[in-house]
Amino acid sequence: MRGFVRWAALAATAVLLVAGCGSGSSGPGDDGRDHGGRTGSQAPSSSGSADSTAALPAALTGQRLRWGACGATAEADAPGGEWRCATLKAPLDWSKPRGRTIDLALIRAEATGKKRIGSLLFNFGGPGGSGVSTMPSYATTVSALREHYDLVSWDPRGVGGSEGVRCRADREIEAAEDIDVTPDTPAEEKAYFGDATAFGKGCAKAAGELMAHVSTTDSARDLDLMRQVLGDARTHYFGISYGTELGGVYAHLFPRRVGRLVLDAVVDPTADTIGHAENQARGFQRALDDYLASTGQDPAEGTRKIAALLKRIDAAPLSTSSGRELTQSLAITGIVLPLYSKSGWPTLTSALTAAQRGDGTGLLELADGYNDRDASGHYGTATHSQRVISCLDDRQRPTAAQVTEVLPDFEKISPVFGAFLAWDAAGWCHDWPVAGQYDTPEVSAPGAAPILVVGNTGDPATPYEGARKMADALGKGVGVMLTWKGEGHGAYGSGSGCVDSAVDAYLIKGTVPKDGKVCS
Repeated sequence: MRGFVRWAALAATAVLLVAGCGSGSSGPGDDGRDHGGRTGSQAPSSSGSADSTAALPAALTGQRLRWGACGATAEADAPGGEWRCATLKAPLDWSKPRGRTIDLALIRAEATGKKRIGSLLFNFGGPGGSGVSTMPSYATTVSALREHYDLVSWDPRGVGGSEGVRCRADREIEAAEDIDVTPDTPAEEKAYFGDATAFGKGCAKAAGELMAHVSTTDSARDLDLMRQVLGDARTHYFGISYGTELGGVYAHLFPRRVGRLVLDAVVDPTADTIGHAENQARGFQRALDDYLASTGQDPAEGTRKIAALLKRIDAAPLSTSSGRELTQSLAITGIVLPLYSKSGWPTLTSALTAAQRGDGTGLLELADGYNDRDASGHYGTATHSQRVISCLDDRQRPTAAQVTEVLPDFEKISPVFGAFLAWDAAGWCHDWPVAGQYDTPEVSAPGAAPILVVGNTGDPATPYEGARKMADALGKGVGVMLTWKGEGHGAYGSGSGCVDSAVDAYLIKGTVPKDGKVCS
């Protein structure tokens, strides 16, 4: 995993599953991190000009989707058969739209009201999040929108039912959990980067030619193809976490196709790889401070205790009821997951209390939820897709020397998360088999309709400051900022009637709130 934002939106779902349970409970879930880059760098020229659709053959734009029964994953959350699935054909290589195609898995529930606006497409984050499996469970949150929109989501290319990639077997994933993610010796550093190289080779073997065609730019073009095939003149879209980056890239490529776009839990499009990791260190430390304060602890003292616990675990992993050991990597992951939502804070208290007594069971179960590991030891492939997509996007490859230089600053920002995030910035795409495309996603969208950008001041994974930067980068009159003074990852559906009503009014009535509106 690289940082904690890639699966950020879906982590909130996992937290809901574990919230209120003691250290002996478990709940599956997943989460992750988005990426950023330096302002001004753009995707390669092969991305094409804005709103360029003339070259697409009718075989693509004229597809008739055959909506039918969904697979077991989607159907489990779709009582009554209201959710239907289909397969969309898209070019493997968007520079060759008449060449080989790949299959993209879609899911839809049709609008229930008489005043249908169109399709509302959702991306729940990652990259690597399966929209097909997530959309049904999110439907209650957006129930007011379904009266006016067909709710639609999809597995982006390289994910789940859309040519999903598995880079290593379960036993290899579990073995990698013993790798020290904050190496202290030359031997640990060699093992850390060696594992990164091995993972990349596994991805290249599994993905083949697809490895070079799963970028955010590719998915933005897929999104516009969906618009056309679904019969919409403009794209209406709801992006969460990494989905905000995808939405921004789409708006840049197709500004005149922008309908009503909501970007919630927003990725900072201006931060480079090291800067993004630094932002996350601040964001997660901020969330940890808020959690500690809510339990009556002094945040500084509570942080010192947790940092000392992690240091002890680094030297001697904790035992658990399953017989597996809780390593430092797993402990950090277990601490992170409940910080995505206040509903998970009681579970974190139980897990940390047990860990301080020498029992790592609670934190291990939380880490397994983050890592999408089930009781049988089988791991999902979402983090594999994350890495394949994000390393194709990100051209930067920080070195161990760069990490060593910034490590003291990271540890000062966050004694708990800083070292991990610093090393992760170098390890995630180390020795990657395919070159990255850009330093930063280009999101400027002159001429686009107003885009609603929603920031949460307590967001741990995509810190609030990034929302303002996204709104500014979209351009004057395009990015419209809405702030919620809350906690957790994302704002819509998190308990703020003010946020929900503003977003609903924008999507349903086209009412654009005043830029800078604040919801307490």
